[in-house]
Amino acid sequence: MARLSLDNPEYYLNRDTSWLAFNERVLEEAEDAGNPLLERLKFLAISASNLDEFFEIRIAAMVQQIEDGYNEAGPDGLTLTDKREVLARLTHKFVDGQYECWNALRPALAEHGIRVLGMHELDAESRRFVDEYCEKELDPLLTPVTVDPAHPFPRVINKALCLGLLLRRRRRSALTYTGVVSVPRSLPRLVRLPSENTTDFIFLADLVAHHAQNMYHGYDIVAAAPFRVTRNSNLYLQEEEARNLLESVRTELHNRRKGDAVRMEIEAGADPEMIERLRTVFELDSWQVFPVNGPVNLSRLFNVYEQTGRPDLKYRPFAPRELRLTAKSQNLFEELRRHDILLHHPYDSYDAVVSFIESAAEDEHVLSIKQTLYRTNEHSLIVPSLIDAAQRKEVTAVVELKARFDEAHNIRWARDLEDAGVQVFHGLVGLKTHCKLSLLVRRDPDGVRSYAHIGTGNYNATTARIYTDLSLFTANREITRAVHDVFSFLTAYAENPSYEPLLVAPLDLAEKTIALIDREAEHARQGRPGRIIAKMNALLDKNVIQALYRASQAGVETDLIVRGICALRPGVRGLSDRIKVRSIVGRFLEHSRIYYFGNAGEEEIYIGSADWMPRNLYERVEVLVPLRDEFMRERVRHEILDSLLADNRKARILLRDATYIRAWQPMHGKRNRKAPTGAAAFSAQDYLISVAEGKQSNAAPVPAPARKRRVPVGRER
Repeated sequence: MARLSLDNPEYYLNRDTSWLAFNERVLEEAEDAGNPLLERLKFLAISASNLDEFFEIRIAAMVQQIEDGYNEAGPDGLTLTDKREVLARLTHKFVDGQYECWNALRPALAEHGIRVLGMHELDAESRRFVDEYCEKELDPLLTPVTVDPAHPFPRVINKALCLGLLLRRRRRSALTYTGVVSVPRSLPRLVRLPSENTTDFIFLADLVAHHAQNMYHGYDIVAAAPFRVTRNSNLYLQEEEARNLLESVRTELHNRRKGDAVRMEIEAGADPEMIERLRTVFELDSWQVFPVNGPVNLSRLFNVYEQTGRPDLKYRPFAPRELRLTAKSQNLFEELRRHDILLHHPYDSYDAVVSFIESAAEDEHVLSIKQTLYRTNEHSLIVPSLIDAAQRKEVTAVVELKARFDEAHNIRWARDLEDAGVQVFHGLVGLKTHCKLSLLVRRDPDGVRSYAHIGTGNYNATTARIYTDLSLFTANREITRAVHDVFSFLTAYAENPSYEPLLVAPLDLAEKTIALIDREAEHARQGRPGRIIAKMNALLDKNVIQALYRASQAGVETDLIVRGICALRPGVRGLSDRIKVRSIVGRFLEHSRIYYFGNAGEEEIYIGSADWMPRNLYERVEVLVPLRDEFMRERVRHEILDSLLADNRKARILLRDATYIRAWQPMHGKRNRKAPTGAAAFSAQDYLISVAEGKQSNAAPVPAPARKRRVPVGRER
């Protein structure tokens, strides 16, 4: 067989079409009748929120580049204008699918007494409520605008819901005017209606349309329709020239709300003249206009989920496993002096992570705390703990101001921390701080010792309940010393020759990742088993993909568990026929990053914050840490990775033609085989819940290696 060129564009999938395929898998969960009804509604809302961000960031950047005269081809061979045509077609198809799903869910919800009504469906009592609500709650917040030479078209901010109108003066009926009313953001997008036997809602936009005639006295309303504009939300920072990064980010946040329009959603059936007027005002091409067969902005359906207390229509709640100290330990620090601890969230409670930092703030023996913050929850307990600790000990926080869409929260936290006396840093110019690190220095009975937490997820107790992530607690001197050096890199740009045993981006993570892959390839060439299992959110880096291709050619069996974007094309004969790619989309967002290398029997496993993407490997500060404890490696390998590879309920398999099929579907021939049921159906997330609840014997079986051992979260050294 002729030698294959690893630069052939046919061997790389497009990043953005791959992301859309991921969002299609989210939408599939909304369509899946096997999911609880309200959870299906939530998946639909998530798919809409995801698509908003895709337009705000990815589509906006593409449009900007084309306008600036760029038209370069990516690794997949598509130029920017080629990609624009593909994405225009795929996004419209996707939106049509979303509204088909909504129009199927709406009657299903009504069958269970949960109704989203239109004005024409209201009874007399609900109409009286609506009229009173419009008069007392809504009208004082509305500002009707009629566009004319004295009243220019109002500045519509990013993702603001508006009502567009065509108006005709009763005294001069020949002319039509454009009217615009912004729907108040301070009111709920779905208004709860009074009802005894059902749970009823109506969209606020419908109330604004109903009330419009009361605002436009002297006009006839020719047509009206809600619309929503999405704007470019990328931050354009000149960090090298910025005198104060915090103020620069704050200024750009203000500009974000006014970026160029990249999409307009408008109710299907809107008057064509209105659509054309709005399209012209926002300077959009035709493909950027999305007529929708239902409510504008499906992400607001979160409100129905949150305001409807129907546990029978939601996932069964479960209690995460709490960390229990051994009888020999008085506190977590004493436990860590005996052994490392590994937690798997949300199956293991996140309280231990919060407690690690809270107890450090209160413990008089803790001398200093160093902490990275990327995305933390609005009502975080961690930040107040750092503020409290600053009164009595040295506290350093590295706050990433440029964490997308969390910038405002982080600016506020940074200011609060600084006011309390915390030493606050914003990382390195040109690099995002994405690593998840906490380092405590404590005076123990036998001397000063450091303790570290290294995670795969953000210090966010809210998302820790719905994201799968790993937390490593350790007092290992080599690891804690390396974590200390990473903090020195973040605060002083003090670059060490080595951060072993950690892998650190942008310093050596890319180089060492490829070296680990190449080592597996060399094992295979020498007749030893080569094995890679890698779990991540996205796989995009061309250098890593080429290393995986070389490893496959050498005989390395590789399983990739990639939740979202995957640019690698599996199953190409002579190139990637030993690589399998799967994606799991289910109840929890698969967020942990795990990298397993068989190493001819001397297994190595790394966990951390980095995906195999250029931004993670070269444009961010990231950390991967090896799991040195044998029991922990066994737990990750057998309890976690084996279960994910055995999933035939929520897993999808990536085929060579870039399509995904359910794991239980045959890869060739007819694809109408029914989904497995009973003991044959296996969901990794359900299995891991049962393990956390101590019901492992009732769970569906996983492959034999995973059933050999019940691995504890830690053990004595």
